[in-house]
Amino acid sequence: MFRSSLAAVVVSSLGVASLGASTAQAAGPSGLIAHRAVYDLELKDATDRSGIAGMFGRMVYEFDGSDCTGFTTNFRFVTQIDTGETTRVSDQQTTTFEDLAKRVFRFETKSYTDDQLDKDVRGAATDDQKGIKVDLTQPQAKQVELIQSRFPTEHMLDIIHNAKQGRNFFEAQVFDGSDDGDKPLIATTVVGKQEVPAKDDPDADKAGAFAKTPFWPVTVAYFNEKSKGDAMPVYRMSFKLYENGITRDLTMDYGDFVLTGKLSKLEVLDAKACQ
Repeated sequence: MFRSSLAAVVVSSLGVASLGASTAQAAGPSGLIAHRAVYDLELKDATDRSGIAGMFGRMVYEFDGSDCTGFTTNFRFVTQIDTGETTRVSDQQTTTFEDLAKRVFRFETKSYTDDQLDKDVRGAATDDQKGIKVDLTQPQAKQVELIQSRFPTEHMLDIIHNAKQGRNFFEAQVFDGSDDGDKPLIATTVVGKQEVPAKDDPDADKAGAFAKTPFWPVTVAYFNEKSKGDAMPVYRMSFKLYENGITRDLTMDYGDFVLTGKLSKLEVLDAKACQ
């Protein structure tokens, strides 16, 4: 699953697709389907320490590709932040590529404030004999050796697999190229029992053909690699997860402030058949 420090190439003029029964055939062996989802973001809570008086925005998540060619994720996260005295626009954009078979993960993240580039992180991670090797090209060229870690799509598949097996708690080292792209995080995942949407489920009606499909409530807390004991997570995300990888009804907890993300548009993309 995506984290807010990741973002993607902008996707504009998104419309709700007509999601018929044929969408069930869009998934490959992994069970994941290519899709584009748009989420409307609102501030749920903020401490005085955050300095945030108001915040809203939009998140666009596009997941495309196939099991045989690899998966590309484009993610864009734009928010307007009101401090009570000034406002600023934060725009984070990420593109990643993940080859499940070869265990190759490439990433590029750009972060802007009021259209000014703040950070540009690029690199690629691959398996080596002891763990994973990360070759960074931005902000400076360097090579980093890390312990064995799961990449984002692998971790999503792990969540779905554990959910199907009824395992409601597990932990994993995850590398997603976020922040400076040079360290993994510890991801602690809690999966609730599968359930069907209630009548008052806030954004179920935006899920098209999946509106009445069962989902799992999931919470993932990310900790620094060297965290011990009762350390606070650097970030926590809760969401409703479908078996095909689509998520909705997001809650993103950064500690000092909390955002909600409601699914507003969903489009299932054409499947790319393996040759």
